[in-house]
Amino acid sequence: MRELLTNLRERAARNPRRPAVTFVSEFTDLRCAARDRGELDLHSRRIASWLQERFSAGDRALLVHSPGIEFTTAFSACVYAGVIAVPSPLPGRYRHERRRLAAIARDARVNVVLTQQSDLPDVEKWIAEEGIVGVVCHAVDAGDGDPDAWTAPEVSPETLALLQYTSGSTGDPKGVMVTHGNLVANVERMADAFGNDSGTTYGGWIPLYHDMGLIGLMLPGLLSGDGYVQMDPMSFLRRPYHWLRMLDACDVGFTAAPDFGYELCVRRVTDEQLATLDLSRVKAADGSEPVRADVVAAFTDRFAAAGLRPDALIPVYGLAEATLMASATTGRAPLRTAVDASALESRMLRPADGAQPSRMLVGCGAPTGSDVLVVDPDTGEAQPEGRIGEIWLGGPCVTAGYWENEDATDTTFRARTRDGRGPYLRTGDLGGLLDGDVYITGRRKDVLVLHGRNLHPADIEYELRSGHEELEGLHGAVFMVGNDDGPDTAPAVVAVHEIRAHWGAERLSEIAVGMKQTVAREFGVPVAAVALVRPGGVRRTTSGKVQRSAMRGLYLSGELDTLHLGEDRLLTAALAEHRRVSAR
Repeated sequence: MRELLTNLRERAARNPRRPAVTFVSEFTDLRCAARDRGELDLHSRRIASWLQERFSAGDRALLVHSPGIEFTTAFSACVYAGVIAVPSPLPGRYRHERRRLAAIARDARVNVVLTQQSDLPDVEKWIAEEGIVGVVCHAVDAGDGDPDAWTAPEVSPETLALLQYTSGSTGDPKGVMVTHGNLVANVERMADAFGNDSGTTYGGWIPLYHDMGLIGLMLPGLLSGDGYVQMDPMSFLRRPYHWLRMLDACDVGFTAAPDFGYELCVRRVTDEQLATLDLSRVKAADGSEPVRADVVAAFTDRFAAAGLRPDALIPVYGLAEATLMASATTGRAPLRTAVDASALESRMLRPADGAQPSRMLVGCGAPTGSDVLVVDPDTGEAQPEGRIGEIWLGGPCVTAGYWENEDATDTTFRARTRDGRGPYLRTGDLGGLLDGDVYITGRRKDVLVLHGRNLHPADIEYELRSGHEELEGLHGAVFMVGNDDGPDTAPAVVAVHEIRAHWGAERLSEIAVGMKQTVAREFGVPVAAVALVRPGGVRRTTSGKVQRSAMRGLYLSGELDTLHLGEDRLLTAALAEHRRVSAR
């Protein structure tokens, strides 16, 4: 296996005039910027020489860029200089976003912040406000550096190329150490799994600080495909049609998006817009877990009229700790399987017989070269097909661990089964294998254990959206309080859900009561509190996963900004005491 630098340089030397990266902001006037492979190599050497004059191989560079072609250049320059890239979002306007970015910068002990001239004032202001000292801030489009002064660093497949900070769906972000070999192996597996070749153009709107954008789209476009086309994420959010129009106009054969991206297209692309699209050349549209069965069906059905193949939407399972992809559906339409709901609560995957309540799950395909094991997380025993346990992974795509966090690395990356097999990566995801497909049922830390039953919050959240039209297209978070780190009360279920603000107080109260009745009827458990918040009030990761732990923390501390809050009196009293004690 070769390292990343050799692959990038060979592709540039072989096809210098072929596209490397193209950026599209709006499709109304086709505003775009582009850089071919020869230009990318030239600019990468220029920035790399600037870095090599000031820093050593293995130093860390925080990459903070607005959407555009400069992020790709900065990342490539880090590879050329032997510097470890730390992709990150812009500081943002919210305090928690700015604090999180500062925490990443401090945890990685970054030596330099790479940005672009348009972002430089805001980035320098953020550095000053957060008191981050000892770093150099540099705009990569300033023209500094001599490309002829660049020298190739000594790198191997084991050399760290990237710190990919986890999005923190269940805990504090950690820096995943991704090697050159990890990245090359993942790109090769994607190409093999999906049948992509050097003529495949990759493209999408996912931000490049996210692993799905960086490792799932940009790097395959550079290393194995015919370039990468990036769309401004805001353009997609304003008009989801722009993404589909880009796929058509730029001849994109492979794209990717979180589940909510496909849902937005179904809801907001009009019949008139649909009539202008030709999606017949899209070989694959990667949908990352969690993938909802209704979204898969709705997107495939809706855009069949534009030529989208029924097997084009590919549910994929992956995570940053495994570089990106661990399993994928290939060569057929995704499996939508109705499973027995009561069996699911008893940690079994059993197809429903039609006589009992069921839950619809989507298969995430077969393992793509990874060693996938389903393990009882409490005993370490490997489970047979049809049993639910924690997903454990092995193989060359498993990364090197967490940056300067030996305890977490040991716990997560060095697990062994009861009979001594290993080491394995513990994903924290619950699921099982059925007819060779990987099915994900939830996160271990999120599972609600009530009276011996294992309930998955995503199922409850889905049922609430399905049963109440006022919640359609919005997000919810269901969790439990009353555990060891919560108020002194019996375990209680809390449902937080976004709702549009135009409903009056009386109607909001009626909706909250109806939500409690829905959960009691469908799942047989009481809900002790319903909190209704504005759209955007439920925190999610950049891939759309609900941050239930964060929402639980906000609820317990009384920091939720609610439009309506309905709590059982005993819970209200227990929370008041809990907050009083916590404030001491």
